[in-house]
Amino acid sequence: MTDDIRELDAFLDDAFDGQERLSSADLQRRAIAADLSAMALTRIDALPEGEYAQDEAAEAMRALEV
Repeated sequence: MTDDIRELDAFLDDAFDGQERLSSADLQRRAIAADLSAMALTRIDALPEGEYAQDEAAEAMRALEV
């Protein structure tokens, strides 16, 4: 597992704490506030618009070619 994926997993754990679903825009705002690395931000910014459960967001970001 790469450092980027670990960073994203940790971010998603924090972002979804107490939340069932978040929009891609919510994830982008939270990622900026969390001061994530450029690569992690690129993956989050590339998420298609919509709402995600934590596992859906993780799977979608891993599938992105960035």
